Amino acid sequence: MELPHRIVMGAMHLNLETRDDDGTALAAFYAERAGAALIVTGGVAVNAAGVGGPGYAVIGDPRSRTALAAAVRAVHDRRGRIALQLFHAGRYAKPEDGGVHPVAPSPVHSSFNRCTPREMTHADIAATIDDFVEGARTARALGFDAVEVMGSEGYLINQFTAPLTNQRDDAWGGDAERRRRFPLEVLCRIRAAVGRDFPVLFRISGNDLVTGGTPAAEVTALAVALAGAGADALSVGVGWHESPVPTVQSEVPVGTWAASGKALKRALLAAGHHDVAVITANRFTSIAQADEALSGGELDFVAMARPFLADPEIVAKSAAGRPDQVTLCIACNEACIDRSFGAEPVSCLVNPRAGHEVEFPSSRRGGRSGRYVVIGAGIAGLEAARTVAGLGHQVEVYEAAAQPGGQFRLAAQVPGKADFAETIGHHVQELLDAGMPVHLGRRIGVEDIPELRSFDGVVLATGVVPARLSLPGVELPHVRDYAEAFADPEALDGRVVIIGGGGIAVDLAHTLTADPKAKATPEEFLARYVEGDSIPRHGAESSARREVTLLRRGRRIGEGIGPSTRWVVMQHLRSASVRMLTGITYREITPAGVVVTDAEGTDRSIAADHVVLAVGQLPVQDLVAPLSEAGIPVVTAGGAVGSDGLNAVRATAEGLRAAHRVVGLSRSVHGS
Repeated sequence: MELPHRIVMGAMHLNLETRDDDGTALAAFYAERAGAALIVTGGVAVNAAGVGGPGYAVIGDPRSRTALAAAVRAVHDRRGRIALQLFHAGRYAKPEDGGVHPVAPSPVHSSFNRCTPREMTHADIAATIDDFVEGARTARALGFDAVEVMGSEGYLINQFTAPLTNQRDDAWGGDAERRRRFPLEVLCRIRAAVGRDFPVLFRISGNDLVTGGTPAAEVTALAVALAGAGADALSVGVGWHESPVPTVQSEVPVGTWAASGKALKRALLAAGHHDVAVITANRFTSIAQADEALSGGELDFVAMARPFLADPEIVAKSAAGRPDQVTLCIACNEACIDRSFGAEPVSCLVNPRAGHEVEFPSSRRGGRSGRYVVIGAGIAGLEAARTVAGLGHQVEVYEAAAQPGGQFRLAAQVPGKADFAETIGHHVQELLDAGMPVHLGRRIGVEDIPELRSFDGVVLATGVVPARLSLPGVELPHVRDYAEAFADPEALDGRVVIIGGGGIAVDLAHTLTADPKAKATPEEFLARYVEGDSIPRHGAESSARREVTLLRRGRRIGEGIGPSTRWVVMQHLRSASVRMLTGITYREITPAGVVVTDAEGTDRSIAADHVVLAVGQLPVQDLVAPLSEAGIPVVTAGGAVGSDGLNAVRATAEGLRAAHRVVGLSRSVHGS
């Protein structure tokens, strides 16, 4: 299969696969991303036992086949190529209530889905291989350009290769050769079924990153064996859901896992398999980074998944010499990976249209061009403004602060989140390049309402302010709120007590205990997290810069942080010796610290040189009523809607919706 370039769109489960009967949403999503050299779909289960959750397609289900066929047609209409990923979750399966109990090579409990699978019988194994083969036949019949066999990331095929999860002593386990029999049988049978002219890719785990995972020598032997059995390409993944090593989080340096792909490419070349392509994946955010990884000739392709969520045109913009116009993935995982574990459609914090392409068209539908105002240049306001501009209208942005970004700008100071600042800069520059004014340091008040009447509508995205705590001593000079703390973290030395244990408090604790000069290279990251060539170290080493204590009334520190990210930052806080006390009742703040009653009912004083309040936020809504009373079409977004459950994902999604809604309101007023 000849491809136009070397950037593949890697597989992502979307929860769109079963969203509608005819596959409209799935087809629209993939069509916009047809600029990838090859799109690999999210995993499609080969049978009911292999689903990863209620939103997974099953290749044998007629409804799933209808949706998949629609996706193929949509991509081909855009002259793109698309491969179907054949998937079986094994012990990671999360079937719907009343579904099939998970199966695996051996009955080894999974902490990921809190379930012990049933051990597969010989009949189960034979039937599952048949299902993989039938899935490949169906993919070809549906018009897919290739298939990818999912044998990585701790799913069923990977479970057969790892001693941890394959404890059998029969034809399917007991030594290295028997452990790799299942993946080889799957590949050989698929190859025989689809013929030599239909491309078959195999997703292999370059490093399981779990104790008891597939030994490095066995990974290499499997790669060579797969090449010999007819694989056209090996796509190299890393890590299991149970691994203590971060793999896709923002703290992982760009290109860290390319080393795994390069090692397997060298092994293939040494074995004489010069025509088998190797695709590396994980932690690339730009085409320039991919070019660098490919420049040495040790890899053939780079697979990027989340970057295609952030900007479907990442390839086209970069190829046209406009990489600065690409909306970069910030590896936050909040609307993508975290959602993929549940049932909500996958989207993107920096591109909330992702997954909603049908609902929110990217261009104007016709009608008069309007003039709009967005009040507030936080992430919700910036998203609203760029959407209004993208719909073909004029927009002006007013921000009371001297800098744009609001809460998002604070988050950009947190270790691993520097790219958040890139998003703010990108959105502002996008508006300026389009001739849309962004007025900074300009607060809009009631006195400005007469001037606002000349516009067709207003998006109010005035954000939030830190909540204050009603507590004796809160006005003492060593007490500040979290916004003041982020504004000057270097002023917080010695003993710091943070009242609050939510996401902002955790981010501040992380910022205060990280080394501001530390910027790990891929080699340094691997040395910190991986011993030798495959054994994970349980927890990164860290040295605390300050003595930090987190206090929370509730029972869980970091409530609300996404599951794919929370464990990483908690790992850092523990390694930095951050004290985390829950079940706390606050009594008073004194010059010496904070007096509390702990979970056991004991009164105690927590010594502090500085006390930071991170106890929530209050919405800024003072303009809502005056604008409405003035008859000006107004729609709120982000913090201006309310602070309950507020996060950046909600803010950008509301910014997108507010833009479409305010344009619709003004059209109804003007009759166009």
